Amino acid sequence: MDIGSMLAHNARKFPKILAIECEGRRYTYEQFNEESNRLAHGLFGQGIRKGEKIALMMKNSDHFAFSFFAAAKIGAVVVPVNFRLTSPEVHYILKQSDSTLVICDSEFEQTVAAAREGTTVRHVITIGSPGVLGHHAYTDVLIDNKENPPIDVSLADDLEILYTSGTTGKPKGALFDHERIFKVALAATIGMGLRPRETFLHIAPLFHSAQLNLFLVSGVLLGATHIIQRDFHPVSALEAIEKHKITNFFGVPAMYNFLLQVPNTSEYDLSSIKRCGYGAAPMAPELVRKSMELFGTDQFFNLCGLTEAGPGGVMLEPEDHKTHLGKGGKPIFMTEAKVVNEEGIEVRPGAVGEFILRGETIMKEYYKKPEETSKAIKNGWLHTGDLATVDSEGFITLVDRKKDMIISGGENVYSIEVEEVLYEHPSILEAAIVGLPDEVWGEAVCAVIVPKPGAEPDPQEIKAFCRQKLAGYKVPRRIFIEKELPRNGSGKILKFQLRQALKEIQA
Repeated sequence: MDIGSMLAHNARKFPKILAIECEGRRYTYEQFNEESNRLAHGLFGQGIRKGEKIALMMKNSDHFAFSFFAAAKIGAVVVPVNFRLTSPEVHYILKQSDSTLVICDSEFEQTVAAAREGTTVRHVITIGSPGVLGHHAYTDVLIDNKENPPIDVSLADDLEILYTSGTTGKPKGALFDHERIFKVALAATIGMGLRPRETFLHIAPLFHSAQLNLFLVSGVLLGATHIIQRDFHPVSALEAIEKHKITNFFGVPAMYNFLLQVPNTSEYDLSSIKRCGYGAAPMAPELVRKSMELFGTDQFFNLCGLTEAGPGGVMLEPEDHKTHLGKGGKPIFMTEAKVVNEEGIEVRPGAVGEFILRGETIMKEYYKKPEETSKAIKNGWLHTGDLATVDSEGFITLVDRKKDMIISGGENVYSIEVEEVLYEHPSILEAAIVGLPDEVWGEAVCAVIVPKPGAEPDPQEIKAFCRQKLAGYKVPRRIFIEKELPRNGSGKILKFQLRQALKEIQA
């Protein structure tokens, strides 16, 4: 079943079930399908045809959901864009993806207007009143035709170009067809035990593959209710869980961290939560434990994957959290995973190698990047560039990106191991480990920390704390205290920005 037909199917099956609520706007599955159809006919009226690329630069909203499914229904290819990007960064994505139309929130109009110059973009549709000459109002594009558009869309047709996080350089567009995304949703449904008529809270950005494919698409597949919030605010999230009886919660580690800083969390009724998922970045075991206490459940899933897999990779199930907390997990449904050395041979338990994947959800290619595609996909295996270990029971644990591993005095230092220790310190809210050039050691292990509100951590005391738990060569030689860490829209820390900023400080 293609993704657009999936919504049409559930409009017939669950016509009166609440599908979406966003800022007080409520839509049943019948209305959700009709609104998507009205936009689909409108996009066709704008000259958009099957196979063309539609970029979405929007915060989470009902309009994002309508736009995604409208594009799917006419066989267009959705290009979700991180709304935090600058116009040069957006220009790169619009041009590289061959986007011909952009749908954006009014607050991003100026960014899009500057970014579209020199690209193939023909039209811009604005949610709200356009402030740029030539842009179309979303409501003016809608056509009063609520029937499903008569476009032949198959599972083999392309659906998404998901741009990688760009944590180590310019992002690449991972191309997926309907079948791959359907199987991503299916893997999430089976792996996490998702059920019909549950209630999902969407606070992580929908432009990110995890929230979009693992939870919006899977939730629509099941006929679930979607509570969509435009922005993440910890208090608003807790209020929404209580008010809407949320059953399924997903957040990046930073979100869990901020939820834990709310002073009166015990006053909120969070008992409706059946399961919690976390991913997009490593989550320290101590943070997982505290989050379990917050939500009053041990039904936590570590979703350890990457964009190029839909996302997909390995998963640590709730039962395994009891004995393997901190590990990535085992391969998800329809996926194989291995840890190999440079010759492609599986490493022995405990050794470090490259994490590689093969399965039904892996991208077709990097869009218009054949050389990068051939480097990433070899003999059907996706080479992730992530370093990992595997234990005797087959549990895989990511330890670092290849480019983030630190070699200090000839010893390999994996940043995640040091960061997990730092997160145990009572004064530290967030932490990142990077390597900086050092005349003696080659690279020096350096920590960038964000203190908890009101805390004044002492660098020497933090080093002493680390020495109790880490070998001497892993203990940070320098500690930098900052107000916040640079992150991309997926919640991942931009370590290359940190390294560059710290090098300039040292210069």
